[in-house]
Amino acid sequence: MALTTRDSEPRLFSGSASGLRFVVLVALSIVLMVLDQREQHLLQLRSMLAAATYPLQQAINAPFAAQRWASENLAAREQLLDENTRLRREILLENTRLQRMAALEAENARMRALLDSTPKVGDQVLVAEILSVDMDRLRQRIVLNRGSRDGVFVGQALIDARGVVGQVIRDRGSSSEALLVTDPDHAVPVENVRNGLRTIALGTGNLGSLSLPFLTRNADIKPGDLLVSSGLGGSFPAGYPVATVEEVRGDSGEPFLVVSARPEAALERIREVLLVQPPPAEVAAPPLAEPLPAPPAAASRMRAPAGAPAAEASATPAPAVPAAAPAGEQGE
Repeated sequence: MALTTRDSEPRLFSGSASGLRFVVLVALSIVLMVLDQREQHLLQLRSMLAAATYPLQQAINAPFAAQRWASENLAAREQLLDENTRLRREILLENTRLQRMAALEAENARMRALLDSTPKVGDQVLVAEILSVDMDRLRQRIVLNRGSRDGVFVGQALIDARGVVGQVIRDRGSSSEALLVTDPDHAVPVENVRNGLRTIALGTGNLGSLSLPFLTRNADIKPGDLLVSSGLGGSFPAGYPVATVEEVRGDSGEPFLVVSARPEAALERIREVLLVQPPPAEVAAPPLAEPLPAPPAAASRMRAPAGAPAAEASATPAPAVPAAAPAGEQGE
């Protein structure tokens, strides 16, 4: 029996035929690539191989994915507590700033309202801030941060964005004291815009109410009428809103009406006021060349007797201008 030995095996791919083997393999590869490129014969085979190797890819990527997950989700408890504390502190600071912003917005709105009212005034004005308030029932006064050094004088009218606030009664040089229209000692000559009826509005001690006690029962006045300063007496320039009539009551047997009005100015929440400087021609000059004593309380100057409602204009003396006030009063 013949045995197959190494010498009897085919030598196509061994020995000197290695070059031929290489050429055959290269040609076969080229043929396979051309066929796959043109007719996609190996596409399904590649898909099967990719599906078979996917678990291996996931197994290789698993350690890296686990490390990323741990770094993102297994943070230290101390780090989370520190971050929480920092965020709470930042929220508290931001809330504090927001509260300050709300206060600044309110102040900005008040200043805009004053500036918007300035063109309507027509006279020269000076903005003043309120330093202190005295809102006792029988004494309603405010202290301003403006005085004679800034051009303020006794008797000067105060207004806000809505209406008359009061008038200066005492000068302190760098500050001044003013009497509100609702003070029991204050009186304002007013005029009804609807029909021109003139009377005097007195303070009642209540920030939300003025009294008009000198109107007879046949006076033409009704709720809703707007009362403006009449300009009589020289203290208040004419045309500034003072109050709106709220109630008109005529008790049986009484010769005068009981009339109450609501002040137009926001007296309970004013922060800044405008000091009105009327033109020089409208400032009443003192009747004498010599200095006059300080004017008495406003109500005592303007209050008319109960039986003479029509004489309030002539009975109201003109307030003293700064040049006529004593030096001692100007220095208070």
